[in-house]
Formats: sequence, C-alpha cells, structure tokens
Amino acid sequence: MRLIRLIIAFVCLAVGAILGALNRDLVDIDFAVARVTTTLGVALIVSLLSGVLLGGLAIAASVVLPLRRRLGRLERQTVPRAATAPQPVVPGDQGGR
Repeated sequence: MRLIRLIIAFVCLAVGAILGALNRDLVDIDFAVARVTTTLGVALIVSLLSGVLLGGLAIAASVVLPLRRRLGRLERQTVPRAATAPQPVVPGDQGGR
C-alpha cells in the first residue's frame, strides 16, 4: 500500500512539474484588494490544489462529521446497557447457596 501511495505521489509531482514547465506565460490575478503576477502554471496548480482542499472540507462537513455524531450517539446508548448486562453463569456455581 505504501508503494502505491508513493507512486501516486510521484505521478502527481511529475504532472505538476510538467504543467508548470509548459505554462510559463505571466498572468495577473486581481483580488480586488491585491494584485498578484505569477506564471500560468503556478496559478493552475494553486487553483487545482485549493479546489481539492475545499472539496475535502465539503466532504468532511457533509459526510464525516454527521457520521461521527451518529457514532457518538450510538456509543453513548450502548455503554449503559453493557454496564447492566447479566453476569455469566459459571458451571458448578450454586447461585450463592
């Protein structure tokens, strides 16, 4: 599994390097309060990376957090029941007689 992750990371780095090398044109990005001049490759990589991060946050907020809350509720419901579970019967035990 580590090898697969390493290969995927290497492929992503290679694609990013190729993307940056092939898009050397200068672009101006205007943020209304600041202006940034950078190459097109850097702008593309930064926009792709920010899209991945925002997508991950959206998934975490819409799927992971509700599932964690549900799991916490279920764990709280099962703990009291486990504490009141009947004691197992040991063979040969006369039940206190």
